[in-house]
Amino acid sequence: MRGAKGLTLVEMLVVVAVLAAGATLVAPAFRDLLRDTRRAAALTALSHALQAARTTAASSGRSIRVCGTLDGRSCSGSTRWGPELLQRPAAGEAAALSRIVALPAGRGAPTVRANRAYIDFAPLAPSATTATITVCDDRGPPAARALIVSRTGRLRVSDRSASGEPLACPRESRP
Repeated sequence: MRGAKGLTLVEMLVVVAVLAAGATLVAPAFRDLLRDTRRAAALTALSHALQAARTTAASSGRSIRVCGTLDGRSCSGSTRWGPELLQRPAAGEAAALSRIVALPAGRGAPTVRANRAYIDFAPLAPSATTATITVCDDRGPPAARALIVSRTGRLRVSDRSASGEPLACPRESRP
C-alpha cells in the first residue's frame, strides 16, 4: 500500500484528542468573555438611558426621572431595576417625554440594583439624585461594576462604591 493517501484511525484519534484538550482550556475564558460582554451591555444601556435623561431635562426644561419598571408605564418602586428602565417626567408632569429602555435579559443576564428606587435629573442647575447602580453576574462582587451618578449628573464606572467600599452583590433567585 505504498501509494495510499489519507490518515489512519490512530492519527485521527490523536487529532480529535488534541482538539478536545484545546477546547477544554478555552471554554472557561470564553465563558468569562461572554459574562464581561453581558455586563458591559447592561452598563452601556444604563449609561445611555441616564445621559439621555440628563440631556432631555436640560433641553425640555422639565425634571426627568429614570427608574426600573415591570409594566413599562410606571416605576416599580424597587431598587432592583429591570427588565426595563422607564425614563419619564418626574412626578406631576406630562408623560409626553416617556421612553422605555430594555436591559439585557434572559439566562445569564446580570442583575441591576440601585441604592435608590429612581434618579431625577433637574433642568436648570445641573443637578441629579446621587446614586450607585450595581451590575452583578454569577461571579459575584469581584466581577461587579458600579455606575455612579454624581450630584451634577455626571456618570462614572467603578469596581468600588462611591464611598470607596467594595461592591456587594446580593444573592437572590432570578425570576
